[in-house]
Amino acid sequence: MSAVLLAVFNDYDAAQRVHVALIQDGFPTDRVELTACCDPGRAGLEPGDSRHARFAQYFRTLFGRTDERFYAEQLAERVEQGAAAVAVHPRGAVEIDRAIEILKQASPDDLAEHDLQSQRMERAAARRNVAWIRNLWVDLGPDIEGEAHCIYCRLFSRRSSRRRWSSEAISRPSNDVPPTMNA
Repeated sequence: MSAVLLAVFNDYDAAQRVHVALIQDGFPTDRVELTACCDPGRAGLEPGDSRHARFAQYFRTLFGRTDERFYAEQLAERVEQGAAAVAVHPRGAVEIDRAIEILKQASPDDLAEHDLQSQRMERAAARRNVAWIRNLWVDLGPDIEGEAHCIYCRLFSRRSSRRRWSSEAISRPSNDVPPTMNA
């Protein structure tokens, strides 16, 4: 199971504001979920004969341990009675701390967590906390002159140096080109 933070709000509008705040803060949309009667989200896609069964099944996927089963049923009942839930799937300690901060600022009626202790830092792209463009830029320093300074130049500089075209080479006729036939 993956780590989950879930906040329950009695007010749908408050839950929607938190959902938007998490996404604006940088959480990917596939890791932030809003569930309510008027907006079932992923819970609406779960198998079940009734809305309650689909909500319960969805919350069981988030809280899957046997000691958490009762919580899934309670959450399904609360959502059916008009509450709204926001689930966050954080990756690593930084995202866990940030998600908790955003959720607590909104004063949820309930805040639950699952499997936060066993989370490792997962990296989707960069290994360092730098701007993404720095992953493409190659710093060679002032001592190295004429070398490629970015990935594009490094990849294509050798190839382009073999095919240097100038306006003189194109306009000047070559001796090994057969003459055109003029009648």
